[in-house]
Amino acid sequence: MSRYLMDILPLAARGYCCSQILGLLALSAQDADNPGLVRALGGLCHGMGQCGRTCGVLTGGACVLSLYLGRGADHETASDKADLAVSEFVEWFEERTAPYGGTACADILGECHDAKPDMSRCAGIIGDAWGRILEILAEQGVDPARPRE
Repeated sequence: MSRYLMDILPLAARGYCCSQILGLLALSAQDADNPGLVRALGGLCHGMGQCGRTCGVLTGGACVLSLYLGRGADHETASDKADLAVSEFVEWFEERTAPYGGTACADILGECHDAKPDMSRCAGIIGDAWGRILEILAEQGVDPARPRE
């Protein structure tokens, strides 16, 4: 069981999907609100378009890492650690979901019938992903409580 489950389940109960939950955990760590970011992450829900393509935990996790390390304005440059951080997360996610046969929602959850993920499976993956994101940020010397300036 993920140590972050008690943070994840209330968000899932309020109807947020996997990618949005990862974004909300990052925003909560920063003590920030950003409804636009949460809405944008909704485009990655349930394997993009309710049909089971690439899991929103993978794509949402990459977005969260970019929230901390990526470029967000003309005057900014991405951290030189951004690509490495995302690559490490992708490699971790591929290993984490290998028992299911792939990184697509359809691989992890089976066929996409009514576009509703099985939170008993997804919550553990989301929690593990959030833990791995925090580890990667720590390895890069990034404090998850501090938004990028």
